[in-house]
Amino acid sequence: MKSSAGLPAIVVTGDGAGVVSHAGARLLVETARRSGVAAGLSQRLSLWRAPRAVHDPGKIVLDLAVAIAAGGDCAADIAMLRAQPEVFGPVASDPTVSRLISLLAEDPEGAGLAIRAARAQARQRVWGHAGIPWQADGHGRKLVIDLDATYIDAHSPKEQATKARKGFGFHPLLGFVDHGEQGTGEAMTGLLRPGNAGAGTAADHITLLKEMLAHLPEDATAFDEHCRRPILVRTDSAGATHAFTRFLIEQGIEFSLGAKLGDYDIDTILAAIPPEAWIPAINPDGTPQPDARVCEATALFGLTTWPQNMRVILKKDEPLPGSQLTITDHDGMRVTGLFTSTGHLTPPELELRHRRHARVEDRIRCGKDTGLANLPFHGFAHNQIWLEICALAQDLLALTQRAALTGPARRWEPKTLRHRLLATAARLVRTGRQLILRYAQNWPWTPLLTSAFTRLHALSSP
Repeated sequence: MKSSAGLPAIVVTGDGAGVVSHAGARLLVETARRSGVAAGLSQRLSLWRAPRAVHDPGKIVLDLAVAIAAGGDCAADIAMLRAQPEVFGPVASDPTVSRLISLLAEDPEGAGLAIRAARAQARQRVWGHAGIPWQADGHGRKLVIDLDATYIDAHSPKEQATKARKGFGFHPLLGFVDHGEQGTGEAMTGLLRPGNAGAGTAADHITLLKEMLAHLPEDATAFDEHCRRPILVRTDSAGATHAFTRFLIEQGIEFSLGAKLGDYDIDTILAAIPPEAWIPAINPDGTPQPDARVCEATALFGLTTWPQNMRVILKKDEPLPGSQLTITDHDGMRVTGLFTSTGHLTPPELELRHRRHARVEDRIRCGKDTGLANLPFHGFAHNQIWLEICALAQDLLALTQRAALTGPARRWEPKTLRHRLLATAARLVRTGRQLILRYAQNWPWTPLLTSAFTRLHALSSP
């Protein structure tokens, strides 16, 4: 047979043996084993196991998370694992999976707490091995937490799906730990809310952050001798509420929150700032940012009802072509601001640090590429459980990167991880009492994949 347009002619048959598809996803299973999340799920979800059930609820939840992390977006995609029991173990049938989701949905708070506790145990183990993802801020180090809300469309009528400004569906509030320039980030937890839930609801921000603090390792959240925690919380202007800032101050947590400039007479404030007060904003490498200026304007805002020592930093820059103008724009310049409790950094440093909050949009986008784009069930409680499983899937990817990968691979997004590592096929060889996965020698990322397993083996099983 002749090739056409440079494409080789290939004869296709269906009689191959010993070949495993998506064998690279075994890396996620190994992360679950070595980090302790597999054992933790099995232990903490044992309350939901029927007396004579064949399948462990913890294993079912883990299988769903592995399937989602490998690219699935509904419960039925667990079939990819079921087809290869030699690599992924016995996998429950679709009806069994459905029954378990319904059972967990009878107590979504308890089930969600059990899943988060197992993830917290694994996080502490991996961070203890690979290090806490501290970020330097010029005068010490911080664990950076980003909070943000997002809309999830509902393409059919679902319980508590409502009409909202951006469509019809849900408006969950999500929390992430940012790994900085050298990594991605971890999906800590989320609050599933109706589509008409307010973005600036202080009670939801407080509830979400309390949940995150409860499931972070103690050495990353402990108070120092000055009753401060080594934590920075960033949000957009939705988090800039009196109640939330008071809570952050009470918890000894620094904050960087987008300012709601529309609540102030911004024209009068800008007119009172002398031209020499505006200094260049900076790029991440410390060089001046073209056409962007920042200044401190705390004294002009009259912050009598806000926490003491809070600062206001303003920035003005030229809007990008095609960007939507806002009411706070001034003389053709985009004006934005932030509230912060940090006292030791300069305005350019504070603005750069807050600008990096935009990374949360990447985390949300990756979350929607890992099961969050569609909440597949009709019941609200069922979708709460799905939200927890999606967070577990994102955790498996992030913990694998932190514990097993190095270099640029630590920053790969889910799509790249799937195409280069998780979707890798292998030959399954049985020799004596041992099963061996043989990845293709000529696959460019096989050395990275095999070395990842080696690094995970250094994380001894719990």
